Amino acid sequence: MSARLVVDFVGECHEPATDETFTIGRGGDLVLDADNPFLHRHFLTITHARELWWVTNVGSQLSATISDASGAMQAWLAPGATLPLVFARTVVWFTAGATTYELELSLESSVFEPVDSRPTGDGQLTIGRLSLTPAQKLIIVALCEDALRRGNRGASSIPTSASAAARIGWPLTRFNRKLDNVCDRLSTWGVRGLHGGPDRLASTRKARLVEYALASRLVTPSDLALLDDEGAAEGKHTATQ
Repeated sequence: MSARLVVDFVGECHEPATDETFTIGRGGDLVLDADNPFLHRHFLTITHARELWWVTNVGSQLSATISDASGAMQAWLAPGATLPLVFARTVVWFTAGATTYELELSLESSVFEPVDSRPTGDGQLTIGRLSLTPAQKLIIVALCEDALRRGNRGASSIPTSASAAARIGWPLTRFNRKLDNVCDRLSTWGVRGLHGGPDRLASTRKARLVEYALASRLVTPSDLALLDDEGAAEGKHTATQ
């Protein structure tokens, strides 16, 4: 017998049937935000086949970031891609316009259990051999602030670069330069969707960075302390490192 699946969006829970296609988007079985014109009417579908549940991106423009609950596994679900749900809890993030959505998919029993992987902090955060300076981390926290403060699944907003720069007391030019740094370093280490260019808007790149940071637990609610006056001042001093 197949494991029971629960789709949870801000406390609104659904249990897809094994013989039907469950749709998620601006319309469908789970309506995330009927008023967001940037969100596909049908963006994700959940189906059951070969004794597994599958999530498929049926949209044409948006991608989704999918992670296990610990952040040890992460996948980028591009339009047309399909992924099996194998963990007890799977978290999905995607951005439409200036809004990032987060929902949770829970299985009654799972095929795999992720390995616990927790970063250790001594002033720097390491992902493999990649280290972020306090200033670089401060930028990411500023962009993820709304999602981190909400503390629950749902919708959060991504600030403009000007707003994020003002939040930490930096000139916009410095913020953009350090944001380029962060995106370039993560891109070098295989994180897709962060490269700039004429065909990629800055807002799209920031959205992907926010999704990745939340999914990989690159930042957590405890990092919000960095946005206090003392933390912001420290970030200013390290911005040229």
